Amino acid sequence: MTGMMLRLVLVLFYFSFFKYVILIIGSPVFAYLSEKTEAIIEEKEHILNWPELKKDCIRSIKLALRNCGWQSVYLIALILLSLVPVIGWITPIIALLMECYYFSFSMLDYSFARNGFTPSQSITFTGRHKGLAIGNGLLFYGMHIVIILAPAYAIIAATLSVHKVKNS
Repeated sequence: MTGMMLRLVLVLFYFSFFKYVILIIGSPVFAYLSEKTEAIIEEKEHILNWPELKKDCIRSIKLALRNCGWQSVYLIALILLSLVPVIGWITPIIALLMECYYFSFSMLDYSFARNGFTPSQSITFTGRHKGLAIGNGLLFYGMHIVIILAPAYAIIAATLSVHKVKNS
């Protein structure tokens, strides 16, 4: 049974790295989608600002690499924990929730950057609102089963979530 839990965590580990490649390659598209979504919500005209888009992309790539590093550290710990009988049974669930948190964190940061958050403020905010990050991440994973363009929907959902939290 623990071998099966170990395999599940290793599969999540593999998909985790793949996800970060997508986040890095897609950062220009995700930054644009986030900007456009916020412009629509606020009923403003969206003007593409290339220097700002480039800055957002560089920030998102740095954050994705940071998140990949931390998630890898935690996943290695979970892999070791998955070898422990009985306790190892919950490690795939913990790994999935962690995966959702870090993916959504990357998506939420596009809105944080646009709203003037420093990277450390973004980290603090997301740490205080783990439910928001995990919920958006779970939504993404649920959609990913059905819809191939789920990352585009995830960035729009993240922008809407930040806009709602910002205005409440």
